Amino acid sequence: MTPIRIAIIGFGKIAEDQHQPAILGNPRFALAGSSSRQGKGPEPAFTDWHALLDTVEGLEAAAITTPPAPRFEIARLCISRGLHLLLEKPPCATLGEIEELRRLAAAKGTTLFTTWHAQHNAGVAAAKKLLAGQRIRSMHITWHEDVHKWHPGQQWVFEPGGFGVFDPGINAFSVATAILPGPLFVSEGTLSFPVNAQTPIAAELRFTSPAADGPLSASLDWRKTDGEEWTIRIETGDGQRLDLIEGGARLFLNGDEVPGSSIGEYPDLYRTFADLIDRRASLVDVEPLRLVADSLLVARRETVEAVTV
Repeated sequence: MTPIRIAIIGFGKIAEDQHQPAILGNPRFALAGSSSRQGKGPEPAFTDWHALLDTVEGLEAAAITTPPAPRFEIARLCISRGLHLLLEKPPCATLGEIEELRRLAAAKGTTLFTTWHAQHNAGVAAAKKLLAGQRIRSMHITWHEDVHKWHPGQQWVFEPGGFGVFDPGINAFSVATAILPGPLFVSEGTLSFPVNAQTPIAAELRFTSPAADGPLSASLDWRKTDGEEWTIRIETGDGQRLDLIEGGARLFLNGDEVPGSSIGEYPDLYRTFADLIDRRASLVDVEPLRLVADSLLVARRETVEAVTV
């Protein structure tokens, strides 16, 4: 089978660390070029993504790994040229943009894949299976990390459309919406905005769900300096306790680790992408992005000290 010729648009750290190795390790794909503002990346490398699309011959697919704000314009042109698209999370800056891309891809007959890499961790599928048909007594998400470690010098995360603490927090939402046996809705919360930022650096949230009979909450914080904590703790109505730790990589049931298997988050993303292309199907999941939008609509706002990245 001839490999699918794919380009990476927005070649930065996540593309270098995750997307490039996953593509090179998958025989279904051939990496045909890249673009970035610095012109660094797999050859041929361009500083202008328009030039990439105009120059690289036989291009069939693209992975868009830019910040979310410019994604819509890039994706719209790619779809118009018949390219299959993989979108790094979050897929777009707004729900309206991703819905329009869904419509355009369907009309063109191309694959659109909104990726949520945390859903492809080893413990997530096992947790979903264990929670199927269960009532939820409680859930608490703790997603704490250091913005200076993960986004050094990247001021865009605190600009409009940069998502702030929801940039990592949306990973938690993607796992929660994947494993819970019912939809999740934001009911209230508090968002902490640095005095010099347009996006929050922390969030304390409460949720409701028709599948739950008790409290559902999340604590997101970008100010933790002594390591990361990415956990989801769930208690079920029949007294079981599930702990997803390390972003979903490991699952514990009543304190005992549940064996899980995964080829890796990003390798599994590209395995899924190839399968979707083969079937001329799309996978567009907007629930994590909806929870971010709903949080910004219903939560209270507080001002905290300035932040520098």
